[in-house]
Amino acid sequence: MSYSGDIVKKLAEQGYRMTPQRMMIASAIEASDGHISAEEIYAQVIIKYPQVNISTVYRTLELLKQLGLVTDTDLGEGRVRYHPVGKGHHHHLVCQECGGITDLDEIVLSPLKTILLRQYGFSADLRHLAIFGRCKKCSQ
Repeated sequence: MSYSGDIVKKLAEQGYRMTPQRMMIASAIEASDGHISAEEIYAQVIIKYPQVNISTVYRTLELLKQLGLVTDTDLGEGRVRYHPVGKGHHHHLVCQECGGITDLDEIVLSPLKTILLRQYGFSADLRHLAIFGRCKKCSQ
């Protein structure tokens, strides 16, 4: 696991103590190809630090979320998954029948954000959403 990622640098810049556990949690998030759950992060961290409690993972994830370093999304699996903000914003189309997930570019929802602001005076946070429905294959 590499510890040179953006999350670690930004935490250190903001004066947060860089414990080995925090560094490994950040590294697990950044090394993930997609979205990663707290349980998956925990499974990686306890290999090197068996004394770490999963509550440490949850507390660190909450801190990273509050600082705007990660986003969290419920992809309908009964658990939240995390994604580093530095890897860009995108949305997901989640098929409720087959469970397939299709990434959706952020630009697709930009008109919605504009309409919500203009018509309702509501500034929506549309950085990372999951939209549930049925995929093309399952709709046929």
